[in-house]
Amino acid sequence: MSLNKSQIKELIMQIIFFIAALVSVLAVILICVFLFANGIPAMKEIGFLKFLLGTTWKPSNDIYGILPMILGSIYVTGGAIIVGVPIGLLTAIFMSCFCPKGPVYTILKQATQLLAGIPSVVYGFFGLVVLVPFIRNHFPGTGTNMLTASLLLGLMILPSIIGVAESAIRAVPEQYYEGSLALGATHERSVFSVVFPAAKSGVIAGIVLGIGRAVGETMAVIMVAGNQARIPTSIFKGVRTLTTNIVMEMGYATDLHREALIATGVVLFVFILIINLSVSLIKMSGDENKKADRKRQKQAKKEAKMNS
Repeated sequence: MSLNKSQIKELIMQIIFFIAALVSVLAVILICVFLFANGIPAMKEIGFLKFLLGTTWKPSNDIYGILPMILGSIYVTGGAIIVGVPIGLLTAIFMSCFCPKGPVYTILKQATQLLAGIPSVVYGFFGLVVLVPFIRNHFPGTGTNMLTASLLLGLMILPSIIGVAESAIRAVPEQYYEGSLALGATHERSVFSVVFPAAKSGVIAGIVLGIGRAVGETMAVIMVAGNQARIPTSIFKGVRTLTTNIVMEMGYATDLHREALIATGVVLFVFILIINLSVSLIKMSGDENKKADRKRQKQAKKEAKMNS
């Protein structure tokens, strides 16, 4: 059976797309194999509990405990959530439901897109030149601490939250809003009580993506966090995260020290994997809810026709 030119081109493109997909999957598999093949033996040699729950990190004495870095990552990420999530969600609600079409919306949209394109090192310089002196002058400590890192990360995760949340809110059917108005609700109440809850799955997905960005950030955090490998006792104390620990010591690490840093990457990879799985579960639950709503609407229409 002979193929014409258009069919041949289509077949070639299908093969190219398939190969590209295989390359992506293969890259993920190779990364997983490299991390676990080099990290798990180090964990076994050090001891899983000693490695994960140890409070001291002294490679010169062969003491490898990453609990301070795990807590540092969690605390800094939690602070970024407290700072970035309310601002991001309120901005998304304003842009999708309150902002008039015109120059204001265009400026806001371009500004949020520009935030997403700024390199991490530029954020780090901003934090080092602006945030660190401000924190040092108004709060205790040197300014390079958990609070500064949280504020900076809260700024960095805004584009992820705003973009996904705005798209989710705009995807809510217009009938939800119109039905709320028809029942006597105000514009504000319709938005916050009907439209926003209906976009819950997309909003949560945006928040989780922002958390993933905060957990994996390195360059900006290393410039403002203080990088002290100890359990943080105050937001005005320096902190070291998992990512900064790897970057700071990988250049000169050898033998067990290097393998311990790779094992740290395994822990970070598991954190990111959990976050991605959370996004997938949220999307699946949202899709199931939408399907259930459609079934209920169809059933209600059928019942209405039968009654009429």
